[in-house]
Amino acid sequence: MIRNINVVLASASPRRKELLKLLFEDFQINPANIDETVSADISPFEVAENIAVKKSQAIKDENSLIIACDTVVIIEGKILGKPQNSNIAFKMLSQLSGKCHEVVTGVCLCYKGKTYSFSEITEVEFYGLSTEEIATYIATGEPFDKAGGYGIQGFGATLVKGIKGDFYNVVGLPISRLKHEISRFLSIFDLT
Repeated sequence: MIRNINVVLASASPRRKELLKLLFEDFQINPANIDETVSADISPFEVAENIAVKKSQAIKDENSLIIACDTVVIIEGKILGKPQNSNIAFKMLSQLSGKCHEVVTGVCLCYKGKTYSFSEITEVEFYGLSTEEIATYIATGEPFDKAGGYGIQGFGATLVKGIKGDFYNVVGLPISRLKHEISRFLSIFDLT
């Protein structure tokens, strides 16, 4: 565990909170309330990191290590957000059915006026899903607060044929890479 540093997680995600406990015994949660609109000329693979940087800048606390994150699901070059209703969830899951897609989590670290960001990409392949399987999954209520309409750490695990990359990145926080990037960030800028 990393000690002797105040940490703020700029996210309300219960999944990120649980994962961050692997690195820090104690930290504050201060979700950044920002406009997540990004320029249309930004690549879908840069969107999550761009939003993470915006979130980190919204938290005004130079004496704490700010950890801000955003996760997007990308299929065929298009971002799938969080579905607002069952119809949208059904469309999203139908798009993912039988195909591979990418999950990108952008992370931004801010401390003592210094900023560092990175993205982690994991490839996820879904089984071909029947209409009934999709409807059954939607009935769990799980899709509605998750990018792409599924959670790999819950019932959504039954939809996934395989992954290539970091499992925890799909959950919403590439915790192993984050640990190494925090150490690197603190040493590069001599912030310890």
